[in-house]
Amino acid sequence: MATQALFYSDVVPVSYEAHADLCVDTAAGHAFSANTNCVPLAGVEFEVAAWHYPIVFVGQGDKRGAAAILGYRDHENLYVDAEGKWNCEYVPSYVRRYPFILANVTDQQTFTLCLDPNFDGCNEDDRGERLFLLGGTRSAYLERTLKFVQQYHAELQATDEFSRQMVELDLLEPMQAQIALDSGEKLSLTGFDTVSRDRLAALSGDQLKTLSASGALELIYLHLFSLGNFGPMMDRYAARSGAET
Repeated sequence: MATQALFYSDVVPVSYEAHADLCVDTAAGHAFSANTNCVPLAGVEFEVAAWHYPIVFVGQGDKRGAAAILGYRDHENLYVDAEGKWNCEYVPSYVRRYPFILANVTDQQTFTLCLDPNFDGCNEDDRGERLFLLGGTRSAYLERTLKFVQQYHAELQATDEFSRQMVELDLLEPMQAQIALDSGEKLSLTGFDTVSRDRLAALSGDQLKTLSASGALELIYLHLFSLGNFGPMMDRYAARSGAET
């Protein structure tokens, strides 16, 4: 379940010279996300996302990240319908960020606001929000977008640190999600880790105190709570496939 650079077919720096007349239609929908079954998730999203999505850890070694699972099969998002509408109260920030992203374009230290010009909502027909005003001033929309993307970038980095804590404490274990429908169809989702309740319970008092003080313990409990969403997600799959659970 890869989670890097999802959705983006091209990334170009945002500039007045290149995008003086560009608009972004924010009502273009989420069809761009229909072919992925998980997206990265920042820790600040756990409190809301835990009610809707299974939250897991993906990656290898000490390079782990939190992710929201969106479907049982590769290239299938059960939260987006055939019209490209997201059918859930909460849309993950990674999805809301598109078509924008912070990217290295010159070196490994400098991040520049970029966008994917192939997004269906990008246009020069005055549909949606303009990026620049006459004279090159950033529009209010672009200013809000830049602030959101910068904040999300920082939140993802903080969440990566939380994920590294889980690895350092040896709390993660591989997990499989398996479903069987009345139709006889069986599905198995692998390639992700969850926090082991037994290993968590075996931590020392000092370790738990440190996790609690940093806010990591709350994130762990939200993660464990979210795993109950595999059931409702099975219902989504059954409804889509026409099967009965």
